[in-house]
Amino acid sequence: MPGVLRCLRPTARVPWRCHTRTRNSKRDAPPWNSSHKRHYAAAAAAVPAAQLRFGQPLHETHPHLLKPGEVTPGITALEYHQRRAALAQDLPPNSIAILAAADLKYASGAVFYKFHQDPDFFYLTGFLEPDALAIIEKHDDGSDHTFHLYVRPKDSKIEAWEGPRSGVDAAEDVFNADVVGSIDELPRLLPDIVNRSKNIYTDLPQSRVPKSIVSRYLSGSQPSLTGGIYNVFRSASSAATKPLRPLLNERRLIKSDAEIVNMRRAGQHSGRAITDAMRQSFSSEKDLDSFLDYWFKQDACDGPAYVPVVAGGSNANTIHYVSNDMLLRPNDLVLVDAGAQYGGYVTDITRTWPVSGKFSAAQKDLYALLLAVQRTCVSLCRQDSHFSLDQLHHTATHALSSGLKDLGFDMAADTIHTLFPHHVGHYVGLDVHDSPGLSRSRKFEKGMCVTVEPGIYVPDEERWPKWARGLGMRIEDSVCVDDQGPHVLTTEAVKEIVDIEALRGTETKI
Repeated sequence: MPGVLRCLRPTARVPWRCHTRTRNSKRDAPPWNSSHKRHYAAAAAAVPAAQLRFGQPLHETHPHLLKPGEVTPGITALEYHQRRAALAQDLPPNSIAILAAADLKYASGAVFYKFHQDPDFFYLTGFLEPDALAIIEKHDDGSDHTFHLYVRPKDSKIEAWEGPRSGVDAAEDVFNADVVGSIDELPRLLPDIVNRSKNIYTDLPQSRVPKSIVSRYLSGSQPSLTGGIYNVFRSASSAATKPLRPLLNERRLIKSDAEIVNMRRAGQHSGRAITDAMRQSFSSEKDLDSFLDYWFKQDACDGPAYVPVVAGGSNANTIHYVSNDMLLRPNDLVLVDAGAQYGGYVTDITRTWPVSGKFSAAQKDLYALLLAVQRTCVSLCRQDSHFSLDQLHHTATHALSSGLKDLGFDMAADTIHTLFPHHVGHYVGLDVHDSPGLSRSRKFEKGMCVTVEPGIYVPDEERWPKWARGLGMRIEDSVCVDDQGPHVLTTEAVKEIVDIEALRGTETKI
């Protein structure tokens, strides 16, 4: 059937909220009349916006964070529907794709970590609660699909402790599911859906601690839940189980205009934070880390996109140094790899600057080489370069090796792999390393978002020039590939030597 526009009933205090969705009239969708009855029953009980309670921000409850029609910041219900429809197009007829929400993870006992939704589940649903299962079902004639969403039901006693849940009704009215239900009914509902399908696309179960009903059932760790999803799959003897990851990697690789806007906002805010940090004078890595953490929670950002690296002096030679607990020495450099997240989207930035605000001659020579290589690589992030990330890495490796030789380094054999041990870039988006597992040999296409991050890490060993021993530096930007040029998402983070040194006007001791 063509798309149907569904809206919550307006009241004097609740504006129209309209979502485009498809209603499939076939076997598993609730009868249209019963859906209307429930819809009108809900509409009859008009609720003031101030009393609406969901498991995540929505425009009605958080108009300062979301615009009308958005399910998550910058991403509308229509775009989420289009993503599901695009995935359904990739599925053969009579197939299902199954995805589970992330579990709430615990540090110990009742002490939990901040919840972070599974990126694939986020990408297709916009639903930001744990204990949920989504199924995209493509029918046997291949003409349409049904979106199933099973979530935690409303429970006033639990919500008094844990906060509001969106509930089953919102799964339909807000998140546009065609078929909805309680996640508690999963053991009864899932076998029927699986058994009528010829192809099952899923990456579940994942190896995770079985806390929720979803993970207990999918892992088969609770006997009362019929032995887990693999037993269900085995019972569907005619069904072929295939990985979903390759299909979702392709879909997530090319970013929509709305996704790029979100990433640009994250990059702009993160860049300003890092530039502001360069203006300050910090005495320890921890102080600098705390300064950025505060910045990354401003301007409606979600906080740090990943555990930051704040590495003073030779600590920068540990690529993933995250202890961030040493003092900063005035004559050293400090390497910061950090960024904010906005609407679930990430930009990845690294900058290296002198703790004192002024480069020494040796630091300047090495940094100038690195910056020239990084600029060259960024300029190649365009579709008409016909480059890939792997080709970009080859370019960076060759240029760094040649430049280091000119600076007096012995670059015999594979020396460059010691001084530059990581790849020059990766895909970025909802994940810091987006589209996990996707080959870096893919030619650049418009809408791809990648990082460009060459580095030089000189061990404190006699084989290297004495003036360079212990120096570590990296320069990284997040870049969106365009037709004829790069769209740098993180340009507010300054990186030119003259600009960095000009920032330290009136010092502020922190």
